[in-house]
Amino acid sequence: MMKNQLTGLIIAAGLSGRMDSFKPLLEINRKSFIQIIAEKLLFVCNEVIIVTGFNSAKIIDELRKKYLSDKCRVVFNKDYEKGMFSSLKCGLNNSNSSWYLYHFIDQPSLENDFYLDFSKQISVKYNWIQPVNKGRKGHPILFDRFVSSMIASADDTVNLRDISRNKDIKKYYWEYNSGNIFEDIDKPDDYQRIKFI
Repeated sequence: MMKNQLTGLIIAAGLSGRMDSFKPLLEINRKSFIQIIAEKLLFVCNEVIIVTGFNSAKIIDELRKKYLSDKCRVVFNKDYEKGMFSSLKCGLNNSNSSWYLYHFIDQPSLENDFYLDFSKQISVKYNWIQPVNKGRKGHPILFDRFVSSMIASADDTVNLRDISRNKDIKKYYWEYNSGNIFEDIDKPDDYQRIKFI
């Protein structure tokens, strides 16, 4: 394990409005998205924080038997309806880490090796590390305490893209050979495509 403290942040607070189902509890091979992602992050992170909002109790019930522990906890964003950036800020305000792995709930298909290799890219030379494939930027994103302090103190009218434009942030774009870094399961058709992979 790296010397830096690495916290995984899973954002699972939204309404899943376009999906017609609650996204964190959708399943692949009988395991929910939230379970799949938490398990993968626990492999490389010192701690995992899951930010909830809508249907928070259902997520807690889903995780309680196997995943919730001193290393994996849930925080509730009372302002979740303000959007994803408010949930990111909520997660950061409940942690004090050297680095963060910021993860969406609709990326359950990334390989285990991705997380191991991605976390190895952490360096004092960078503040922001993002996977790319053929020049296109993907997710999740790694960022350090310098960036997290900017996010935590940002106005609610700001978003992560605005933060990323700050020229003081030293970025590294890490080439990754899979299109899974672009995964975005927003609609039922998206889910059907990956359901039985």
